[in-house]
Amino acid sequence: MSKQELHDPEANMTEGYEMSGMRDVDHDEVLAPEQQGLKRDLRLRHMIMIAISGTIGTGLFLTSGTTIATVGPGGALLAYSIIGIWLVFVCQAIAEIATLLPLPGAFNAWGGRVFDEALSFQMSWMYFINLALIIPAELAAAAVIVGFWTEGSNFPSWVVSVIILLVMIAVNLVGVKVYGEFEYWFSMLKMITIIMFIICGILVDAGVLGGVKYGMTAWHVEGAPFKGGFISFITTLVSVSYSYGGTEMTGVTAAESRNPHKHVPKAVNTVLLRIAFFYLVSIFLLGSIVENNDKSLLNENSSAAKAPFTIVFAKAGINAAANYMNAVVFTSVFSASNSAFYIATRTLLSLSRNGWAHKYIGYTNARGVPQVAVGIVSACSCLSLITIFVGSGVVFQWLVSIIGSIIFQSWILILFLHFRFRYCWKKQGRSVSNLPYAAWGYPYGNILATIIGCCCIITICYLSVINPPHYPGDDASPAQLELYRKTRDRYAQGLLRAWFPWVCSTCLFLGYKFVRKTKFIKAEDADLDTGRFIPSESDKEDLKPRGPKWKRFLQYFV
Repeated sequence: MSKQELHDPEANMTEGYEMSGMRDVDHDEVLAPEQQGLKRDLRLRHMIMIAISGTIGTGLFLTSGTTIATVGPGGALLAYSIIGIWLVFVCQAIAEIATLLPLPGAFNAWGGRVFDEALSFQMSWMYFINLALIIPAELAAAAVIVGFWTEGSNFPSWVVSVIILLVMIAVNLVGVKVYGEFEYWFSMLKMITIIMFIICGILVDAGVLGGVKYGMTAWHVEGAPFKGGFISFITTLVSVSYSYGGTEMTGVTAAESRNPHKHVPKAVNTVLLRIAFFYLVSIFLLGSIVENNDKSLLNENSSAAKAPFTIVFAKAGINAAANYMNAVVFTSVFSASNSAFYIATRTLLSLSRNGWAHKYIGYTNARGVPQVAVGIVSACSCLSLITIFVGSGVVFQWLVSIIGSIIFQSWILILFLHFRFRYCWKKQGRSVSNLPYAAWGYPYGNILATIIGCCCIITICYLSVINPPHYPGDDASPAQLELYRKTRDRYAQGLLRAWFPWVCSTCLFLGYKFVRKTKFIKAEDADLDTGRFIPSESDKEDLKPRGPKWKRFLQYFV
């Protein structure tokens, strides 16, 4: 490398594109700018576990009990089922397009291909904002979880956030392969724990462990199976979406998959089945063993000692359950935040390569790591240090409210882009049979998911503006003033939850369209080829089914 190149970031960046971007591609493939410089080092096992690790975190371990306490066991199961159905078809849409176009920005980059560049700009920045909030939310949760062991001491909770952040930075600077290995083993631990819980829950419910047969008695107590009314149920859907959020990460990791044609569909299909098993079976067992009026379900301080999973282990007579679950929840939080950190850096990379952020942010080193992006995400993660002033639990709850609504918006826009993609594909005279992977259930599944999503979003926005708090007056009693302050805070949180994503998105979309004068993309002009993965002969050989039919059938599910 010449001296000029050493001092010229653009020259260095160009070299990274040519060297790092092309040497991992041993066949004729036209790379999009945002793909250049990345390494295809993620294997199938990494892809599957990354999607699982991004999903199974604080949402399931810490907030599932609050959901049951708020809407009852039947309401919780229904809420997780409704959002799960929506997510199934969102992931199918992601799998179809990401298999064809494995771009770092994934669904955020599709808008500029099939609809309007302004939509891609808006979606990319909103997704980055979402990730930038998820990381401090998870770090705040980690600080609360460690409080289980440090209760009564003067240990500052923010130290935990700083330590986790430093570890995440180190993991993401080493390279994507190390990141994939970390996520693989952390996800394995979470899966083993949930399987242990399900087995333990079945034995406890049947009376084999603990000496008490629960059956379905918890579904017949006061407040069961449904409680809280319609408003509580709709509000709960936002926290449930936070629990599920992260599954869409498979689309982003496709850019660094060794064989997207094989890995993306496999990861999506297996993850959906596993999450349906983990979430729905777990919620059913929780609702059957722990009554919805059990005060420990409220889990106001997010301590795993009172989390529903720990309650079931305790009922089974496993005394070490609290410490074990707290350790698992802690590793889960680290895993989920690490996944969000990785995706955030790749989203920034995509923004830079598309000209929507500074060009230096798109620089990648010899290991394929976007170093500048890592530094920016690290700075955003320091938002978790707000816990020094207002407390970890407060920060976590407010961030969850915003994150859940942004996830709602992302999912509904992904479905819209899938409709548009199919229209462009057909308009250009291409057959669905030419797609490397076709989403099953299209278009009826997409229509159902869109209806579910629109109903949720419209209802949440409507409920956020009704029943505003009224000031009781200067002569009000302290109790009345305290009630007013709590009601006011809940109302403000509801407004932020419902309207922040849409107000922010509208400003981004219209602002970009006004400044850049972008135009609507005609279906005939949609770019469906740049960045398309062209499998080599070895890739095609890898796609061929092997082994007996019964084994291939089992492999489809596991």
